[in-house]
Amino acid sequence: MIAKMPRIVFVVLYLLAVAGVSLGVWRVATQVGLGQLAARAQADLALSSDRLTGQLQRYRDLAVNMADHPQVTRVLAGAVQPEDVALLRRVADRTAAQDVIVVDLTGRVMAAAEDGTLAQGARPFVQRALNGALGRGYGPATGGVPRSYFYAAPVFDRQSRVLGAIVVATDLSSVEYAWRSDTAAVFFRDASGRVQVSNRSELVGWRRPAGGLGLQPAEGPAPAFSAHVEAGFEIWRLGWGRYLPDEALHLARDLPVIGMTGEVLSDVAPVRRLALSQAAAVAALCLALGALLFLATERRRTLARANAQLEARVAERTRALSETNAALRREVTERRQAQDALARAQDELVQASRLSALGQLSAGISHELNQPLMAVQSFAENGRAFLERGQAERAGENLGRISDMAHRMGRIIKNLRAFSKQESVAQTQVDLTGVIAAALELTQARRETLGVTLDYSAPDGPVWVRGGEVRLGQVFVNLITNALDAMAEVEERRLILTVQTGAQVTVTLADTGPGIAQAERIFDPFYSTKEVGAAKGIGLGLSISYAIVQSMGGELRARNGKTGAEFTVTLNAATAEAAA
Repeated sequence: MIAKMPRIVFVVLYLLAVAGVSLGVWRVATQVGLGQLAARAQADLALSSDRLTGQLQRYRDLAVNMADHPQVTRVLAGAVQPEDVALLRRVADRTAAQDVIVVDLTGRVMAAAEDGTLAQGARPFVQRALNGALGRGYGPATGGVPRSYFYAAPVFDRQSRVLGAIVVATDLSSVEYAWRSDTAAVFFRDASGRVQVSNRSELVGWRRPAGGLGLQPAEGPAPAFSAHVEAGFEIWRLGWGRYLPDEALHLARDLPVIGMTGEVLSDVAPVRRLALSQAAAVAALCLALGALLFLATERRRTLARANAQLEARVAERTRALSETNAALRREVTERRQAQDALARAQDELVQASRLSALGQLSAGISHELNQPLMAVQSFAENGRAFLERGQAERAGENLGRISDMAHRMGRIIKNLRAFSKQESVAQTQVDLTGVIAAALELTQARRETLGVTLDYSAPDGPVWVRGGEVRLGQVFVNLITNALDAMAEVEERRLILTVQTGAQVTVTLADTGPGIAQAERIFDPFYSTKEVGAAKGIGLGLSISYAIVQSMGGELRARNGKTGAEFTVTLNAATAEAAA
């Protein structure tokens, strides 16, 4: 229990600190929210005040302008005509005025757009106009008479004497009708404290109690109300109905131009909710951090206890790993030696495959060399006979033919020597068309024996690639030989060889044979499609060719084409300048 006490004390202190921080966040968030709400409320009140002032001042301008109208002067002179009344009615209809009235110096109605009865409620303002000043004010709201706002303008003659007044009345209920969709509750009080205009109809007619705050209805008990100051703002608590907030921020603004005071009530509930949610978020974050800290502390204690056990195990494992490391080093050395032996074996297999291909080509090469040798013998005998006859020119022609045959035999022997030579793995720039020409020449006798038609398409001039000339020659001799073997038992024998250049050089070799039975295994070592016991190969040719092309950074692919098997060799291109 004693060991657990520090933890409990720490938890209690931390919870108290979280509560204090959350309370501070709530107060700050409330102050900031009330400030923002006050700014919005001030803007709403200014907008409503400007809108009301603008709407009422339209009628003031109407009264002033109508006071200078000649028909109004004629009416006050006692000559009222039907067109004068029609004028007043048109003005009232077009301006949405409640009534437009012309009164003389005695206050008698001379003409009106309606019945002129509203002039009775406007007597104080009419009297001010008859004294030569602009009058304005409110009319009665009892006895079925609507709330009215009056502007009375004096009518002067040419000697600036007052002849009478023109009164323009407007219904305040029609002015406030367009505001009822506004969010904030706005109302306007007159000098006596009575609410004249509001976007909440239930507040119209309420009065400000003498020397107090809030509003009270003209009849009936006063509703619940209290006020206090919070963060420098006046907050009202209301019980005035469901269309008014229970708690609202109150702001006021004097409007001397129309003789009113504008006030706004903005709901404080969203500010309270936002401040509470921010405080709750901070509390949750602090509690989460505290929980993580507590778990980290407990984990650290657990790790400290486990650390001693781990150190002993680590020491034991270190000895075991040292022994394993030594064994691995020995195994790595053995693997390297095995890899070196494998590389040597692969080189020997490549050379053996090359010599095997030479053995397969030997019959055709013997035939290829036998023909030039017989021709040389025949041309030599003919040349001697021509010399005996004294025909030196004909003898020279035979000697030239003997020289051509010697060049042909030398070229065949050169290709054979290059093909059988063991080439190093160093890569240079090689003319691919020359390599293919040499491979075609080595397999020419076999092609002629089988009656194979060659379709060869290549760009003009050399095509430079990176690789080894001898090893590339072995690849193409192997591919061509396999194609010839595949077409040995078919009627149509055609070899299609195409060279395409670009960022990489692609050589496509297709035949008209039976195709490949298992294309996915064609490059596996010792896999062969030839008849067992045919002594035509051991299944290493294509595997070695694949490895040769891979070592040059290229790719060898096989698939079944439209006519038979199709092999594609892709090599990296080299520029002619680099080759030079």
